[in-house]
Amino acid sequence: MRKTLRATAAPVFAAAFVLAALSAPANADTTPGTTESDADIAAEWQTAWDTYHFTDTTPPAPDSGRSRVTNSISVDIDSPMPLTFYKYSDFNNHLGKNPFLKRVVTHKEWREAPATYRNLTAIEEIPYEGTIVVSKTHAQQRLHPDGFYYETDSWSQPNVVTHQKIDFSPLPGGKTRVTENLTFEADSSLIDFVAANGTASHQQLQEALKDAIESGEL
Repeated sequence: MRKTLRATAAPVFAAAFVLAALSAPANADTTPGTTESDADIAAEWQTAWDTYHFTDTTPPAPDSGRSRVTNSISVDIDSPMPLTFYKYSDFNNHLGKNPFLKRVVTHKEWREAPATYRNLTAIEEIPYEGTIVVSKTHAQQRLHPDGFYYETDSWSQPNVVTHQKIDFSPLPGGKTRVTENLTFEADSSLIDFVAANGTASHQQLQEALKDAIESGEL
C-alpha cells in the first residue's frame, strides 16, 4: 500500500501546485530556479503575513466564497517519541523526502515560552511540460517540545491557507504515533482539489520520514 501511495501521490501533488502557480498572478515564478535573495524572499513572506494574516484560524464567512476542509492522518514510527519529534519537526529533514522541496529559508527564529517560533519559506520546484514551476509556501512554525507537538500555519498561491497541528504520542515498545491534523482553506471552487491533494502529499511525506527515521538515515 505504501508503494502505491508513493507512486500516485507525487504526480497528483504536482498537479495541485502547478494549478496553483499557473492560476496565480505575478508572484509565482515559471522559470527554472529562483534568483531571489533570502532578503527578497523574506520580504515576500512579510507581504503574505500582512496581507493574508495566515495564522488567523477564524472560519471563512458563509458569503466569502471561501471554504475549509479538515483531515487527520497518522503514521506509527519505530523510534522513541523525543527523538522522533525533533527529527520529524525539523523542516530541513523534509528535503529529499518531499520530491519537489528544494530549499527551506528560515527568516527568523525566537523563543517565546513555552514555544519556539520559526518564520520560514519552503521553495518547491515542480516539473511541468518541459519547464519548472517554482512555488513558495510562506509559513510560521511553533514548536512545543514540552507537549511534544508543533503547529504550522502557511499561505501559498492561489490564496491557499493551511493550518496544521502535529501531535506525537508514545506507543508500547518505544514507538511513536504521529498524527497530523490538517485544515485547508481556499476558494470554494478549489477546496476539494486542494484538500485531497494536500492530504495525499502529507501522507507521502509521512511515509518517507518514517522510512528515513527507522532506517537511521535521519
